[in-house]
Amino acid sequence: MNDDSQILIPDSFVALYLNPGRSKPTVPRDELAARYELCEDLSQAMVEHARAMLFGQGISEDEVLSRCHRGLVGDGSVVTAHEARWVVRRLAELLEWECPELG
Repeated sequence: MNDDSQILIPDSFVALYLNPGRSKPTVPRDELAARYELCEDLSQAMVEHARAMLFGQGISEDEVLSRCHRGLVGDGSVVTAHEARWVVRRLAELLEWECPELG
């Protein structure tokens, strides 16, 4: 991927890769774009699963999101802890739910 990529990476995701007081991400743009695509795809893929948990298990939206977060930070996860929080926040945004504080 080159700098001419059409992918617009949201500031909220770029912030995951910024050191305090810096404006340049700690990884190259192609890696940042790849990580963003993975996290965005993951959040999109979790929408129906989250809805099914809400209605099928009769638990609250907060509990659904908390369980999703715990699953994302478990052993063998493909995302970092920071990315996992971003994925769950994005999932909440897609579902139009309030996002609880995540550990």
